[in-house]
Amino acid sequence: MGEDGVLPAPPHDETGHTWHHDDAMLTDYIRRGGQAVLDDMGVRMTSGMPAFGAVLEDDDIAAILAFIKSNWPARIQAVQTERSGG
Repeated sequence: MGEDGVLPAPPHDETGHTWHHDDAMLTDYIRRGGQAVLDDMGVRMTSGMPAFGAVLEDDDIAAILAFIKSNWPARIQAVQTERSGG
């Protein structure tokens, strides 16, 4: 945890928790920012993830997620794809 009480971004490889979430949640997190999503979920945690919905189009967000996923091992890609309904 940082001095400001905010957790740093997790690693987006297999050691982090990004892959535990489905595409809809990850897209929402990028679009609206972490705090808005956590607040809606009732999670008591402070997120430093800013909202990028005003600067990124849906295709941009999809490209970012595709890049992150491309660095995951095949088995983790498969698990996350299943969680995303695909």
